Amino acid sequence: MAERAFIPVRIAVLTVSDTRGPEDDRSGDLLVERLEGAGHRLAARGILRDDRAMIAAKLREWIANPGIDVILTTGGTGLTGRDVTVEAHRDVYEKEIDAFGTVFTMVSMGKIGTSAVQSRATGGVAGGTYLFALPGSTGACRDAWDEILAAQLDYRHTPCNFVEIMPRLDEHLRRK
Repeated sequence: MAERAFIPVRIAVLTVSDTRGPEDDRSGDLLVERLEGAGHRLAARGILRDDRAMIAAKLREWIANPGIDVILTTGGTGLTGRDVTVEAHRDVYEKEIDAFGTVFTMVSMGKIGTSAVQSRATGGVAGGTYLFALPGSTGACRDAWDEILAAQLDYRHTPCNFVEIMPRLDEHLRRK
């Protein structure tokens, strides 16, 4: 079988934080560095405070944008009262990618042991767009990208990957 050609994906990065700004958004910077280094395109970038309605509204805005294929959020996946990113994601998901959180936990266990139980990383699909909520630490973002997303967002990865099914994510909306 002939090797597949790389297909760049258009990715938006949203940092959720009450304390970070553009000058010190290390996790957002890391994700941008990783995705661009892999050959993908940064489609949009933003920072929002920990507000469920605002996060969900931004996700819906980006889902509606045909120039965005994937949304990565970083921050707000923990257990404190201000951590509402996971709830905002679930407000917009059509389908949750349950195994993303499971695989992320498995990766994290190897790095931080049982502290991995404190993360609620999640993934889902809405409007033909993939969404992934990652913890706010640079280590967690590095692990999620390097150990999961780099392969799943690469069309050349076999036996299967997220890119090859992108054209079919919203097929239910096109049915008569």
